[in-house]
Amino acid sequence: MDDPVQKPENRDDDKGDKAAAGGLDAKLDQILSRHELRLIEAGLPMVPDGKPIPNHVLRSALFGVTAKAFRREQEVAAVDGIHVYIARGYRPTQAHLDVWEHCLVLASKHGTGKEIRFSAYSFLKAIGRNPNGGSERKWLYDALLDLAGCIVKVSDGRYSYFGALLEEGFKDDKTDEYVIKVNPRLAVLFARGNWTALDSKERAALRRHPLAQWLHAFYSTHAKPHPYKVETIQRLCGSDTEELKKFRQLLKRALEKLAQATGWRCFIDEEDCVVVQKKAKTMPPPLQG
Repeated sequence: MDDPVQKPENRDDDKGDKAAAGGLDAKLDQILSRHELRLIEAGLPMVPDGKPIPNHVLRSALFGVTAKAFRREQEVAAVDGIHVYIARGYRPTQAHLDVWEHCLVLASKHGTGKEIRFSAYSFLKAIGRNPNGGSERKWLYDALLDLAGCIVKVSDGRYSYFGALLEEGFKDDKTDEYVIKVNPRLAVLFARGNWTALDSKERAALRRHPLAQWLHAFYSTHAKPHPYKVETIQRLCGSDTEELKKFRQLLKRALEKLAQATGWRCFIDEEDCVVVQKKAKTMPPPLQG
């Protein structure tokens, strides 16, 4: 029996498939680029009360309860679905978050990528710190420098931001006036309304209590918080307290302070889970017709 005739490979079809795939990829890139551009053009959200922060940031150890130096890229703890890396610099603390969130507020008013001018006095006063203290002004300078030197990558599987938390800055050493810039691409972290406006008064009541501040920020991103294991909270907040028993004691005190500042019910249950129960918002009674 004769061997079956071998059909020649249709290389033209292969080329056509590759060209079609390449064209699809190019179109997808164009769509994503346009979407990113729209997010950037929209700028950062503005609200009358509170200071908007991306949930990716608040649901991780990026702004932890203790500082740590990073000399190479390392992933920090975050909830499932979020990946946060610090490439280099110091991991910022909750005190740094006070500075960063106000930088974002100024950027929402004046525009990202544009020069934002302020005095040390006005900035410190706005975040509730002593605007006249020399040590406070030095602290502000160091905090801004830390934010500019912290290179991060934050991703939710679709959108990623990588770069410094503060793009650049300038300081007049004689007048204590600053000029800073915030990277416009930070806007992608606010996509799909994925942000929370922290209650400034509640947060201020927790100043000098970094674990309580972190808990406040973390649980503010949850409308109806579900229980988290104590060891999970220990990891997510970036605590350097390695002994779980000791951390649990610190956590109990922090939850008490959180409850006092917010009116939430906060406790650790019998299964060693942190339970936070928020008061339900009451609706006005219906009008009588």
